[in-house]
Amino acid sequence: MKKRLTNLQKRHFRVRSKITGSTERPRLSVYKSSKYIYAQIIDDEKGITLVGLHSKYNDAGKMPKTESAKKLGESLAKKAIEKGITTVVFDRGGYKYHGRVKSLADAARESGLVF
Repeated sequence: MKKRLTNLQKRHFRVRSKITGSTERPRLSVYKSSKYIYAQIIDDEKGITLVGLHSKYNDAGKMPKTESAKKLGESLAKKAIEKGITTVVFDRGGYKYHGRVKSLADAARESGLVF
């Protein structure tokens, strides 16, 4: 288990060394636990979170995890567009672009975010 976590951290640091969010194009960061998925849109220049949501309270226990991630991506995109954010840089957080991460990203794209 410890080796798996250190490998995840290595992948995350490798991804973050290449991706930074700016004021014009903030970073869409994804974190997933065993039950829930979290997403934030972050301006790294100012060091602030512009939009942050999680699947904890979106009826997550009543639907499959990928459906919950899809719903989260749609609502995140709607909130971001309301705040005037249309383009972002996607930070998958060291996770594979597969499953919940992919469904969140695809739903955000379909709802109007560009990345």
